[in-house]
Amino acid sequence: MIRTEDKLMMMPGPVEVPHRVLMAMAKPMINHRSKEFSAIYDECQKISADFFKTKADNISIISGSGTAGMEAAIGCLNNKSDKILAIDNGKFGQRFKKLAGKYGTVVPLEFEWGKSVDLAAVEEKLAAGDIKTIAMVHNESATAIKNPAPEIGALAKKYGAFFVLDVVSSLGGDDIRTDEWGVDIAVTGSQKCIAAPPGIAIVSANERALAEMENVTTRPYYLDLVAYNKSASKDLKETPYTPAVSLFYALQEALRIMNEEGLEKRIERHYLMTKAVRDAVTALGVEMFPQLNEVSAYSNTVSAMKAPAGINGEDIKKAMNKRGIIITGGQDELKGKIFRIGSMGATTPTNIMTTLAELEQVLCDMGVVDSPGAAMDIAGETMAKLYE
Repeated sequence: MIRTEDKLMMMPGPVEVPHRVLMAMAKPMINHRSKEFSAIYDECQKISADFFKTKADNISIISGSGTAGMEAAIGCLNNKSDKILAIDNGKFGQRFKKLAGKYGTVVPLEFEWGKSVDLAAVEEKLAAGDIKTIAMVHNESATAIKNPAPEIGALAKKYGAFFVLDVVSSLGGDDIRTDEWGVDIAVTGSQKCIAAPPGIAIVSANERALAEMENVTTRPYYLDLVAYNKSASKDLKETPYTPAVSLFYALQEALRIMNEEGLEKRIERHYLMTKAVRDAVTALGVEMFPQLNEVSAYSNTVSAMKAPAGINGEDIKKAMNKRGIIITGGQDELKGKIFRIGSMGATTPTNIMTTLAELEQVLCDMGVVDSPGAAMDIAGETMAKLYE
């Protein structure tokens, strides 16, 4: 049996963490109200701002998962009477909808999971009036679809709404243009494309959003972005509450690795790895799950495939696990119907090729594929572009 620590993590997060990042966490504790910690926080803020593509320096780094960042964004921007248009076409859009109901008055806009956002339906809801905030997931990792953030940002501007965007599974692996798209608050997490351990949320908020937060009377206590911004603007940049210092060490090192690779090269690597997965599985006769329209696209960081007829997606996941490759299946209503392969963070072309070779053999054993080997040449051609 293959030991858990020897298995290859090909999930859409958490992902494989580089050795440099793991070693960073072994450093001794420091005073979180010290110049040493302030320097770490400042560096993490500056690199993060570059990847958010924002000129705003209001970057809050929170000890908590990406969901903590989502809750901070929704809870700090809205009073209970404020209407929040929550776009739901997957698991994490659904989560935004639930959060909206906790802090504001949710106006749900639901699409079948795996289907694209309909811009006309969004505008119809906005035209009905009185929507304060739009909440949407950019990269819905549950269904591997990329939602139309620039177009939704334009609609938010047209109707005077705030735009909150979840980029948890895309920042660091896809092109994010926070300022250009009119995003008021963008949220990401440490455990996906950044390739750090879970437990850190990074939130970028513009001045418009921060000014509005002063009018919100029901802001959460621990996740209060006003408090985070004030603490980060002191002479010693710090967090309002005790941070997870070891995770900040890890985040700093992971962000440095991202900087060394360069944003454009990192995005291209993610794109080509994910394309290689799509090309290979399509060659095997496996259908992609997302149903695209003119404003949506396949995810740049994760692929979701329909389980072949007569095959349970969970069985594919289990068979891959036995071979030492950890992939994921569908969530909630999609369980058994799809399987997903992540290609984010520190994932390499070798990881992708290894995963596809094992998948092809699994599908051959299940009678889906006649003989293994056909998909590897196709994937290899795509991967070769990284070395041109």
